[in-house]
Amino acid sequence: MSPMEQLAEQAAPLLSHPAILSIRRNHGLEHATIHILNRRRYQLSGRSSGGGFVLLGDVPTEQVESAVNEALQRLKAGERGLALHPNCGTNLATTGLLATSLAFVGFAGRGWRSAWQRFPAMMMLMMAVFLFSTPLGMNLQRYFTTEGDIGDLQLVSIRREVKQLPLSGQQLTLHHIVTAPGEGQDS
Repeated sequence: MSPMEQLAEQAAPLLSHPAILSIRRNHGLEHATIHILNRRRYQLSGRSSGGGFVLLGDVPTEQVESAVNEALQRLKAGERGLALHPNCGTNLATTGLLATSLAFVGFAGRGWRSAWQRFPAMMMLMMAVFLFSTPLGMNLQRYFTTEGDIGDLQLVSIRREVKQLPLSGQQLTLHHIVTAPGEGQDS
């Protein structure tokens, strides 16, 4: 068993708490939906909560509904890999945390001259951080931030909203996807 799996096993009581599990399931459904829409050539992002998720991107509502329903079916059929996405905020946060921590330690104290002397080594270490952080972020998704087993999660509604951005005047399209546990769902 890998260290990540061991850590997840230790965190299982917290990760399976109904409030956290609903966020993790919706996060997995969000990723699966985005995978399907990406294959249809739509670019978008999302944010999950316990009651569903929001998609940001100019996508016809019919396409969103179709993708959510397909994602639900495929996840329920066991395609748990769809719950993981390489552009997830978990991956970005992992990279940011590792890079910032390394920079803090590597450039702390000892003056500017010493920092410049360490610059080449720090640059090589930063490149290693960027290579290492993606697999680490994907594993954090797999064991902590998403759940590919969505149980009896079901689609309740989809609401489209268009907002005017204040300074640019551009429009932002959002889709609010509301989900709920099905009858008899195990929490």
